[in-house]
Amino acid sequence: MKLFLDTSVLLAACGSAHGSSNALFGYAAPQRLGVDDQPVGVTEVVRNLRKFPPAATHEWLRFRPQLTLVDDVLSINRVVVFPVSKDRPVLLTALANSQVLLTLDRDDFAGFLGSHFYGLPLMLPSEFLAVERSAGRLAPAANA
Repeated sequence: MKLFLDTSVLLAACGSAHGSSNALFGYAAPQRLGVDDQPVGVTEVVRNLRKFPPAATHEWLRFRPQLTLVDDVLSINRVVVFPVSKDRPVLLTALANSQVLLTLDRDDFAGFLGSHFYGLPLMLPSEFLAVERSAGRLAPAANA
């Protein structure tokens, strides 16, 4: 399954070793979860890491090789009503490349969280892990 991680998820994964965002990386290899992001998201993570303790940079260096960078998608041949221009490429890129968009951005993605955008589920990392666990698709994490 291909996951697209919003910058908020990447920063949360770096900032806390105990959250569901961080846990995604432990499950990625054993579950064959592909983890996608876009170059602008990686740039945003690097720019924001200075706001975190030094251990966050160590985590980022551990997680970064697991990400597959995909090209930004700026438009599609469907009607899109999404008022947040900075997050529009996140939504469209995830739609074009992934099966699930994971975000912690409850403000900008509030209307989509827990629902779908043209068939693309938008979820919190904790919701995704709960769904996968309840469906029996989640083996123990590699770092568990």
